[in-house]
Formats: sequence, C-alpha cells, structure tokens
Amino acid sequence: MKNPNHIAIIMDGNRRWGEKNLNNKLAGHQHGIKNIKKILNTCLKKKISILTIYALSYDNLKNRSQTEIKALFDLIYKFIKKNQDYFLLKKIKLNFIGEKTNLKKPIKKIIIETAKKNDYKKPNITVNIAFNYSSKKEIISSFKKIQKKKLQFSQKNFERNLYTARYSNPEILIRTGGESRLSDFMLWQCAYTEFFFLKKLWPDFSTADLDKVIKKFYSIKRNFGS
Repeated sequence: MKNPNHIAIIMDGNRRWGEKNLNNKLAGHQHGIKNIKKILNTCLKKKISILTIYALSYDNLKNRSQTEIKALFDLIYKFIKKNQDYFLLKKIKLNFIGEKTNLKKPIKKIIIETAKKNDYKKPNITVNIAFNYSSKKEIISSFKKIQKKKLQFSQKNFERNLYTARYSNPEILIRTGGESRLSDFMLWQCAYTEFFFLKKLWPDFSTADLDKVIKKFYSIKRNFGS
C-alpha cells in the first residue's frame, strides 16, 4: 500500500517531559529537537514527500517567558546551522511557514538563507517548519493577498494564497502529549485529515510509533464526504 504523501505533527509535551525526567523544562525542548531528525530520517526512508512540524505557535511567542523563547530560538538556530550539510546531502527542502514579525534578526536571517539554499525543484522531502505560526493569521493573510491582487474570492484563489499553497494537504496529523485539539494549526488544510492523538510526549515519540500510525491509517476508509 502507498505511504501517505504528507504527514503533519504537533510536537507537544517537551516541557512536561523535561520537568518529569530532568526537572528542567528547557531541557525537554533540547530532547524534542533531537527527535526531529530521527523522525525525518524515517520519513525519508518511507518516501514521504512532505513533513510539516509545529515548532512554535504565534501564541507561544506572545505568552511564554522571554527566557524560554530565547532558548527555543537558540535551539532552532543551532539545529538548522548544525544540519545544513545533512539537508544538502539528503536533498531536504526546508520551508518556513508563519509570521516573520517578532523574530530576532539571527533566526530570521538563517530562515531566509536556508530556504534559498535548499530550494530544490525535486527534493527527496519538503519539511514545512511552522514557526511563529497561526492558522487564523494565515487565513486572514490569504484574504488580504486576494484583495490586494484584485482577484475573485473563490476557494481556488484562497488556497493559492495560503502559506502551503504549493503543497498537498496532510493525510495524517499526529499530536503527541495527550491533548485532543489543533491549537490553531492548519485549520483549513486539515478538513479531511485523519487525526491521531497520542499520550506519549514528543521526546518519547519513536519511529515505531510512526509506523503504528501509518499502519492504522492504511485501515481507514477515506470517503471525503461521499
């Protein structure tokens, strides 16, 4: 059976994992970042075309402490910097979706530079990193673009102006950490997505867990409203 084309993941539970295992919330983020590469390698092996990961929400940036936000920025920056050769070797295209406002110059610069450097026409996988992301703001942004371009308001034009316009919608959405909500993530794109809410915290999410989700996905009859 053919593997899904697009998997989206809400990587929830890093802070709880850090507090539980190391008595340090920020350390949970460090272990969560490390887990991304392991799951990415599995997606490459399975020839999954698109992986979208929810790294930081717009509300996170507004509501969390400056100490935690700085630590998250540093972790993302180091992760991208450290793995640039790996992205090139594996032909991984990084695409950042979200608001560019409120971002520090170093992280904004590396996001722009990495996106340009890894802009393959035929990548082995595209990784959408939702960073400072809000689906509500994405929807409003799309309407503003349509208005500015003086286009007709239609579903096709709306979708063409989303951050994810060039990519198919996810067939699978996984949320770790025990919560059963989307938290302002890909609200439009997930209209017919199959949801998998797992109790495991993100740093504990394994390749075996991903295999189980995909196997269960195979057993679902997808009707798309028919």
